[in-house]
Amino acid sequence: MAEIAFYHLTRTPLDQALPKLLGRVLASGGRALVLCGSEERVAALDAALWLSSDPDWLPHGSKAMGHAAQQPIWLTAEDVGEAGAANGARFLVLVDGAESARLALFDRVLDLFDGGDEAAVAAARRRWSAARAAGHALSYWQQGPRGWEKKMG
Repeated sequence: MAEIAFYHLTRTPLDQALPKLLGRVLASGGRALVLCGSEERVAALDAALWLSSDPDWLPHGSKAMGHAAQQPIWLTAEDVGEAGAANGARFLVLVDGAESARLALFDRVLDLFDGGDEAAVAAARRRWSAARAAGHALSYWQQGPRGWEKKMG
């Protein structure tokens, strides 16, 4: 079973919050797969990661660039296959309400959702209930004045 952490974005948009979380993954020696809701989001996050100043270097790629196995961060709108992430990631980051049928292939899943979007919050609650019913270890984080605050788990 995976450890799934839900990240409730309340203070900054995804394109500002995601680079810091990915920086932590890389600093720990990990690799990440970012599963997006659309190819348009993949392109937008690709640009945001190149322009990030904190951290200022987030090596990553997508289908447009290829060479998935060489990319520490892989951006995609396609769920992983039976063999797992194309880049060997043990961290899965879900954005835009994206869902994976292969959560158990990862050590840790980060599910980021927009707290200003009622539909996104309701969908995150449904994903939380389904993950709990499936036996995954869950935690819930919310943005506070000084950064991420663990609220549950």
